[in-house]
Amino acid sequence: MGTNRLTRSATDSMLGGVCGGIARYFGIDSTIVRLVFVLAVLSGLSPLIYVILWIVMPKEELALPTTPAQDPTGEWKYDPYTGQKLN
Repeated sequence: MGTNRLTRSATDSMLGGVCGGIARYFGIDSTIVRLVFVLAVLSGLSPLIYVILWIVMPKEELALPTTPAQDPTGEWKYDPYTGQKLN
């Protein structure tokens, strides 16, 4: 995970995650990138650029949380509450 790759953000997203991904890639606040996009659209630049980036940029992959083992010491063979055998 040492590489800084341009991806759509899965966590900093208002519409498609494009601005959040661009902001993370360049290390700036996503609000600034969103304002630049709004100013660009108001100045005559087509919003089609955002849609194209939305399609072209891959979505960020989030790491799934790992669940800890039920009994890391291996001492428990039965659940103390239900009495059922633990796997």
